[in-house]
Amino acid sequence: MSNLQPNVLIVEDEPPLVELLSYNLEKAGFRPQIARDGEEAILAVEEGKPDLVLLDWMLPYVSGIEICRRIRRNPETRDLPIIILTARGEEDDRIRGLDAGADDYVVKPFSPSELIARVRAVLRRTRPAFDKDTLTYGDISMDLTTHRVSRAEAPVDLGPTEFRLLRFLMEHPGRVFSREQLLDSVWGHDAYIEPRTVDVHIRRLRKAMNLPGTDDLIRTVRSAGYALDLNEQAA
Repeated sequence: MSNLQPNVLIVEDEPPLVELLSYNLEKAGFRPQIARDGEEAILAVEEGKPDLVLLDWMLPYVSGIEICRRIRRNPETRDLPIIILTARGEEDDRIRGLDAGADDYVVKPFSPSELIARVRAVLRRTRPAFDKDTLTYGDISMDLTTHRVSRAEAPVDLGPTEFRLLRFLMEHPGRVFSREQLLDSVWGHDAYIEPRTVDVHIRRLRKAMNLPGTDDLIRTVRSAGYALDLNEQAA
């Protein structure tokens, strides 16, 4: 399974359901991450930057609806796709969930295949980069089939690691990732690599991408990490 597959945060306190969801998501090519209560979920969203949240309505300490509202109130996470899981199937409950900011609503019990289809549908709608053969951002174009990259229509020569790094940043434009998050997502959880290695590859990527007459789109955020950002020239 590719390390660049979408990361799904499962917020659920029932161990059998956590196991079922994790198994089926992994089998479908996603990277599951788990939070067992509301406080853990908020922390995981802020630190782990998932691509989608599967959020149980009934949770210890903080309800799923309240977590959904908090995610939507935070400017850094307000666009994060959220699917609420609940045993409450009444129309009023569905409306409450959607009004709180959920993108979709799945009533328990559900079939794993239906849930995976809903996850894919929400990601296609909210993260179209995951469903394309070509990624574009500003004047950068990346062909995922031929592994060719161009900037302002000029070819760019990238090594395999720089290609994976650029792809990940293009799939999450504007979002800041720490060195540790980039290591996990681009190199994989089992890679024993120093976080400073990320800096070396960012420098190589910058050197390759910054063609004459182009802006530096890789933003360095002091003490936080890196982002691909059209709106702000790199520090």
